Amino acid sequence: MTVSVESLSELVVERVGFGIFVVDRDMNVLMWNRFMQDHSGLSAQQVVGQSLYAHFPELPRVWLARKIESVFQLGTFAFSSWEQRPYLFRFDHDRPITGGVDFMQQDCTFMPLMRDREVVAVCVTISDVTHVSIVQREREEAVAKLQEYADRDGLTGIANRRFFEARLRDEFTRWQRYGGDMSMLLFDLDYFKKINDQFGHGVGDTVLRVMTQRVAEVVRAQDTFGRFGGEEFALLLPCTPLADAMRVADKIRCVIADTPVEVLGTSVPVTASVGGAAAREGVPTYDVLINEADAALYSAKRQGRNRSVAFRR
Repeated sequence: MTVSVESLSELVVERVGFGIFVVDRDMNVLMWNRFMQDHSGLSAQQVVGQSLYAHFPELPRVWLARKIESVFQLGTFAFSSWEQRPYLFRFDHDRPITGGVDFMQQDCTFMPLMRDREVVAVCVTISDVTHVSIVQREREEAVAKLQEYADRDGLTGIANRRFFEARLRDEFTRWQRYGGDMSMLLFDLDYFKKINDQFGHGVGDTVLRVMTQRVAEVVRAQDTFGRFGGEEFALLLPCTPLADAMRVADKIRCVIADTPVEVLGTSVPVTASVGGAAAREGVPTYDVLINEADAALYSAKRQGRNRSVAFRR
């Protein structure tokens, strides 16, 4: 049996695993393959000869018209990735609902159909890349979570020292360039070793977590709260003069000390000492700011603990 090339071409177009349709310059449909029929629920007989928008009014008209017109004018291919526009048609997909996408994710190719060196129509192909998009999103989410874990302290969930110092460095650079105010606080829990020795490290860990939660509730969203290590913590206060920072320090001391931490029926009293420092002319690097806040913290401890001290030259 002899099969014509035209018949084979038509069979291939009908059976390929991606959508193919053709439109003229007025957006009238000239061809509509089986993929498009199966996913739209509209046969070629229903669509061909009519405006594409008659059956799909939800299509992005301005964007699509610009794409199609560019192919007619330039006679070159145009493309659209799902990363730029997730889909052209709101087709259902066969991936699990846990994939997090509502409609089939699509890559689109716009191909000029030429006759006598003139574009007479544009062929559009629709590729189902839902699986690819889901895998890529999952990979990106996994990388983001790994990055978040790398930036967070494992016990308390707040910023670790590495992330805190990176934020401090960036903020210090911004302050050097634009001026203004910037302060930081260092504080630690008084006699924390005694808590661990008397009640055990499990209770000590709970105290650290509870203290962290209390402090996190009184700091601003734009501040960076981090754990420096052990029972020592830091707070970065952008756009904040030292006087205001020390008021925050007193608030932190109060929220820590006002209520003992209840752990397994045991009431554990906790206080904190705080040292504060501010960026100012003559401070060359952010490391100096840390050292000054640290000096103020130890001054608070020497003065009897459970107090806030600002660094003064």
